[in-house]
Amino acid sequence: EVQLVESGGGLVQAGGSLRLSCAAPGFTFDGYSIGWFRQAPGKSGGWVSCTSSVSDTTYYEDSVKGRFTVSSDNAKNTVYLQVSSLKPEDTAVYYCAVRLDIGLGCSVDFSGMDYWGQGTQVTVSS
Repeated sequence: EVQLVESGGGLVQAGGSLRLSCAAPGFTFDGYSIGWFRQAPGKSGGWVSCTSSVSDTTYYEDSVKGRFTVSSDNAKNTVYLQVSSLKPEDTAVYYCAVRLDIGLGCSVDFSGMDYWGQGTQVTVSS
């Protein structure tokens, strides 16, 4: 079992930035597909980004391209989602997730991933 622990969320004004962290004690992300998802109140969840194990490429949902950036620190078993130029519509609980089948690559659905963290709340005020 893989434990994922998100942190770094908070309340920020529009235009601000946060760095979300996803730590995985005892697990190495390298080589697996890693996704970030978000869910706003009353809305269905959606994918934000995914780093594919197949192509070793990070993909971003159109609304966050140019504003969000994924990075990682393998020594710390941690991946990061830098969220910048935040908008009120970015308000949501953000989740990281990992897919263990390295041959499948990314999934844009929560259900396609194998493990998720507990989420971290990002609230953007206007």
